[in-house]
Amino acid sequence: MDILESMKRRHSVRQYKDIPIEADLVAALNEEIDAINKESGLHFQLILNEPKAFDSFMAHYGRFTGVSNYIALVGKKSKDLQERCGYFGERLVMKAHEMGLHTCWVALTYKKIPGVIKIDKGEALTVVISIGHGKNRGLARKTKTCEEVSNVSVSSPEWFRLGVEAALTAPTAMNQQKFYLTYADGNVTAKALLGPYSKMDLGIVKYHFEMVTNKKI
Repeated sequence: MDILESMKRRHSVRQYKDIPIEADLVAALNEEIDAINKESGLHFQLILNEPKAFDSFMAHYGRFTGVSNYIALVGKKSKDLQERCGYFGERLVMKAHEMGLHTCWVALTYKKIPGVIKIDKGEALTVVISIGHGKNRGLARKTKTCEEVSNVSVSSPEWFRLGVEAALTAPTAMNQQKFYLTYADGNVTAKALLGPYSKMDLGIVKYHFEMVTNKKI
């Protein structure tokens, strides 16, 4: 299966089975997190067997059940922290998908449990990603067209259209897809439009585009 097809098959999952993540998968996830933290300077953390963060009214309102494992996206405060967390967080999401695990980006419908996530001075927790064995594979969502989120046209190179298709498979807050990709003179620029967590969404979108096209934005 190519990476674009894998992106299309991955869906957000909010209901999880009450079974632990296998030790070999935990080791692989922590290895990937260590690599990301070393490369990016971020402070991502895998939290296991901790159900209290999703045992709240907001979590139940968000239809989350059975969540006891999640990834905390932490990093030093900066203007681009959300975008970088989006980019490298989605790298973890796709890694988990390849392992047969299920995930969901979570911005508000969880609570911070004191002493669980390590947040050093000058750092901030942006969002978390629930992870585990889902009760289902999730559902496909409605999506905009390539023309609505980019200047793609009949004269655009095929790789740009494929990159836009990949961007449209990226999970975004409330499925808002508030981004725009522009191709000009062989280069691509990406812009976050107005919307909640749109800067983080832009990082996720960039990851999808770059993985399919092998071209940096």
